[in-house]
Amino acid sequence: MLTAILAFFIDTVIGDPNSRWHPVVLMGRLISGLERLFYQAEDSDGKKYAMGAMLVLITLLVSYEAAAAIMMLSYHIPWEWGRIAVGALLLAFMISPKSLAKAGKGIYALLILGDIEAARKKVGWIVGRDTEELTDAEIARATVETIAENTVDGIIAPLFFFVLGGVPLAVLYRAANTMDSMIGYKNGKYLYFGRAAAKLDDVLNYIPARITGVLFIFAACLLGFDYKNAYEMMLRDAAKHPSPNGGYAEATVAGALHIRLGGINSYFGKKSLRAYMGEAIELTAPKHIMECIRMMYTVTVMFIIITYAMFGL
Repeated sequence: MLTAILAFFIDTVIGDPNSRWHPVVLMGRLISGLERLFYQAEDSDGKKYAMGAMLVLITLLVSYEAAAAIMMLSYHIPWEWGRIAVGALLLAFMISPKSLAKAGKGIYALLILGDIEAARKKVGWIVGRDTEELTDAEIARATVETIAENTVDGIIAPLFFFVLGGVPLAVLYRAANTMDSMIGYKNGKYLYFGRAAAKLDDVLNYIPARITGVLFIFAACLLGFDYKNAYEMMLRDAAKHPSPNGGYAEATVAGALHIRLGGINSYFGKKSLRAYMGEAIELTAPKHIMECIRMMYTVTVMFIIITYAMFGL
């Protein structure tokens, strides 16, 4: 677990470098290349599903083997800390607490300054919904939802799979999650071609999402938020989320902060209702973005401490 501790330190100090050689960027390029090779609009639904599943298998195999090869090469480094550093650097690329915090703080600052147009534009970088007409409260809601949900797939899930199978398994998870974000949509193009990627992401996040929900409750207790309400809202509202996993983070955070998440969202001009989670005891505001970031970091540190205590080195 020293690898995970060092990875978290690297992310906290340096963050994610914006480089075309970033491992996740390379995963994205691989997925895009395989999509061009395997996707044919005229194929039957069954063939689209089969080709999408083939893309998933190849991406997982290449990602896992590449990470395993890097770790094997690191064993030739004559000192142990060098090997740990290689694994920590690769694992740091797989987690994103600083990126989430940076995005949230940027939007918070713009809302505090009253620059709603810039805030709308910036929140559009981290959400898939239309943002041109969002109010201050809706921008804050979208940001809190994103930070809460991405605490699962951007932090806890990669660390969870690292605990299970080392750096290569964490990289495999990130590849699966990247495929879901690129082709796991329920639209005309990806409904069948991206179905295997979407289902795999749901399966892999099942346990990490529920661990994250529980950790958010303990984080709420440590930070002085309403942990009892967090627990109640998780039990009551988590299953309402359209994702089988996303609600465990969002409903719990909503309960802890006394806000209501979900509501009307617009996608390409078409409005849809996402089920409400939590009670609107307070109107969602910029301060809740910062409170959610504090909860996210607390959950991250708690997970690392707990796993270190359980598994040691």
